[in-house]
Amino acid sequence: MYWWTSLEKERRINHDPLNQYWNELRSALRRRYIPPYYDRELMDKLQRLKQGSSSMEEYSQTMELLMMRDGIREEERNTISRFQSGLNLEIRDKVELLPYRDLNELVQLCSRVEHQLKRKSFPKDFTPSYSKSFKKEVHSSQPYPKEEKRLRKRSSSFKALSKESKSSEIKCFKCLGRGHIASQCPTKKTMVLKAQDHYSILDESTSSSSSSEDEAIDSEEEILPCEGNLLLVRRILSNESSEIDQSQKENVFHTRCKVLENTCSLIVDNGSSSNCCSTRLVDKLALTTKPHPKPYKMQWTNEERGIVINQQASIPISIGKYKEEVLCDIVPLEAPHVLLGRPWQFDKKTIHDGLTNKISFQHLGKKFVWCPLSPSQVNEDQLKLKAKKDEEEKRKNKNKKKKKRKKFSL
Repeated sequence: MYWWTSLEKERRINHDPLNQYWNELRSALRRRYIPPYYDRELMDKLQRLKQGSSSMEEYSQTMELLMMRDGIREEERNTISRFQSGLNLEIRDKVELLPYRDLNELVQLCSRVEHQLKRKSFPKDFTPSYSKSFKKEVHSSQPYPKEEKRLRKRSSSFKALSKESKSSEIKCFKCLGRGHIASQCPTKKTMVLKAQDHYSILDESTSSSSSSEDEAIDSEEEILPCEGNLLLVRRILSNESSEIDQSQKENVFHTRCKVLENTCSLIVDNGSSSNCCSTRLVDKLALTTKPHPKPYKMQWTNEERGIVINQQASIPISIGKYKEEVLCDIVPLEAPHVLLGRPWQFDKKTIHDGLTNKISFQHLGKKFVWCPLSPSQVNEDQLKLKAKKDEEEKRKNKNKKKKKRKKFSL
């Protein structure tokens, strides 16, 4: 051993006596290989020792080994109390009522009680299956043909029932169905990788049903909001805080679109039961209107009487390569120019991504993905709209004052 030779060299250099006795060698080995916390760790293991799921023999041997390693020498009654405290309750309750003289008798009694408990755990009406077959073989070596057919029918029906019960217990972790495993799942899924580390999972049945949908996935186009100055709309959804959260967690889907080459604000709202456009948009762009086939009343939270909605207009919306005319109810909107509600989402079968706040749909065999405005962009648009609104009100006030002056002069 290299360690031993180096230790001997050090003792010769320091003119110390060499290790000649076994006790000296043992103490040197203990200092070298046993950490100082070893005794404390053994004592902790002994204090926490419980029988648990181990047998009585394993429990007693473990306790004896720990006491020997730790060098514990105590009275036998202390060892007995330590042994009893670690026993399971079923064994301890029965052993406490039995007489014993020392630790060995206690261990033997505990092992006997353990065997009794194991015997009681077997069912009472358990009978071996070989007895009936043995009696049949004694009476006759060959069974009758009719009885043999009956036995075969019973065994086949029993096997079929057992197979059905086993298959009904099996559960697939992919489709959560029963009767098959994941590798035999009929609804297999395919993964389609996209740009920017995005992916989508599609069912094999839905993906193979129509080739046009596959082509639409390949020709997917991501559409950013339109650029340009917005038409005038009164601003109510404002966030004037200096620090704006740039995440889409608390942001409704806002974007910009083109209506007759004019940049307008657009909101997609899942809670709206109709597609709406603002009256100011219709008036400023002089869009043609038509009577509503089913007029209805709309009531805002700050109004006592409802507003009658009896006019409609087809709005030519375009965002990038997406162009379509959407039939909207003319409503005195205060926030957006155009609000697309459930009818548009239903017709387009839109899919909303809650994390990125993107909306994807198919139009004329091509897939489009609308990207939302960031909260800072929404706030910036609303500030511009407010400034335009203030300028328009100032002009109206000036015109009113001029008219009053003319009247007084006359």
